[in-house]
Amino acid sequence: MTEDERRGIINQQQRSRKRKRGKRHRRKQQVAGDSPPPSLEQTLNANTKNRSSPAAAVVKCNSKARIASSSFLDKMKAKLSGGHFRMINEKLYTCTGQEAFNYFKEDPALFNMYHAGYQEQMSHWPEQPVNVITKWLKDHSPSLIVADFGCGDACLARNVKNKVFSLDLISKDSSVIACDMSNTPLDSSSVDVAVFCLSLMGTNYSSFIQEAHRVLKPRGWLLIAEVKSRFDPSTGGADPNKFSKAICQLGFTALSKDFSNKMFILLYFKKKEDEKLNVNEIKWPGLKPCLYKRR
Repeated sequence: MTEDERRGIINQQQRSRKRKRGKRHRRKQQVAGDSPPPSLEQTLNANTKNRSSPAAAVVKCNSKARIASSSFLDKMKAKLSGGHFRMINEKLYTCTGQEAFNYFKEDPALFNMYHAGYQEQMSHWPEQPVNVITKWLKDHSPSLIVADFGCGDACLARNVKNKVFSLDLISKDSSVIACDMSNTPLDSSSVDVAVFCLSLMGTNYSSFIQEAHRVLKPRGWLLIAEVKSRFDPSTGGADPNKFSKAICQLGFTALSKDFSNKMFILLYFKKKEDEKLNVNEIKWPGLKPCLYKRR
């Protein structure tokens, strides 16, 4: 046997062994339930489906970035708004009514900023005192004339049939009279109900109540709703009995008080008839500022 013949036999044997191994491999795949390998066309289609276009990927990334940026800006705006509210709120509790009037007159935008923060704080209260006062008015005659001291957005006037003089430091619309709460343009003995709903804020708050006494008719009502913590002596608040006593010395009769709400108290008084007053002898208790904490 020649050398060439020997090499031919060896190559033939190698090819035979490769064919046998290929058959065995295919039989194992069939037994295991494997599908045949995908064609070139199938592979290309799968790759196309799984691979997003560069433009789509950019849009998706930009969308996520905008959402994250918007969320961050909203949080920053809320934080800044809350900080401004706390600053203005502290200012109002620690200055006189005239100073507060001038403060907002110089920059009316601060008033809007304050009331936006105020509304946010009120949204956490389970019950709004203005709603309780609104119900009280609806239970009485609609002919009663009302003076709402520190009316804010004039919510009370919008929800009752009564004639309401809405008074505040800034007039947000034509229905609100802008003035210092201790010096309103109302005539003496011209209203039946004077309301202070969370508005005894100045250091000279007693002059606000004196102004209410001036504009009230004899036997007119004085309704006061205030933050409960301001009347808690154990935490530095005023003694509610001393507060009521001072108002009675001004010429009112205490009719009822409601401490049932966990957030605020309600006090009801009626103006006495023809009583001579010595305002200088009245000892008004200090009302601690209602300062809000950071959330």
